[in-house]
Amino acid sequence: MPQQPLAQVPVDAQWYWQELGSCRDVDPLIFFHPQNERGSARIKRDRAAKQVCAGCTVRLECADYAVRAREPYGVWGGLSEDERERIYSRLDSRNYPRAKGDGLRVAERDIALAVSPRALGIA
Repeated sequence: MPQQPLAQVPVDAQWYWQELGSCRDVDPLIFFHPQNERGSARIKRDRAAKQVCAGCTVRLECADYAVRAREPYGVWGGLSEDERERIYSRLDSRNYPRAKGDGLRVAERDIALAVSPRALGIA
């Protein structure tokens, strides 16, 4: 169970990018783990979701939204739940990134690594 509160939609959230996401052409179950999924099954599903995200034209908008909203579930912009949890744990809750682009700024390295060859299991 995530340690952070459930998602908090940023006031300036815009949704146009969701219409353009590569995930719209894929079974949504690939992005959200079933209850009790662990180990290699979870790694394989996360990697498959990340591969979809890797080629997505709105991946950065998606990752920015997920970090700013503290999205607790699923793969968003290539970031898994565990990767986002690590980002959340580093952030000061009093000055949490809420403005558009702030999620990208505070998690730039994590977002880039999320779809790296190593994260996709091809390196």
